[in-house]
Amino acid sequence: MGPSSCHLLILIPLLQLIIPGSTQCSLDSVMDKKIKDILNRLEYSPSPVSKKLSCTSVKSQGRLASCPAGMSVTGCACGYGCGSWDVQGGTTCHCQCSVMDWTTARCCYLA
Repeated sequence: MGPSSCHLLILIPLLQLIIPGSTQCSLDSVMDKKIKDILNRLEYSPSPVSKKLSCTSVKSQGRLASCPAGMSVTGCACGYGCGSWDVQGGTTCHCQCSVMDWTTARCCYLA
């Protein structure tokens, strides 16, 4: 075996070490570009039609307070310091304490 054959045998393993490294770098750059492209498409862009949240409070005597048609409950408050309430049907606040003098529903809709 001549000296050129020995150089070739040494060069082949070196080439194998270099090729995966350079391939990985190009793969990393391609993946970085793809990720940046996807993130750019996901960024918030407001719609041309802007909507406004419109809210009002409805106070009733007793344990129930209902929102007007087209509005939804976003929160409730109960008299006598009662903190136990639930929303029924998306439009009515129900205070769960046994004795209740008033209930307030916070009602909102998108205008």
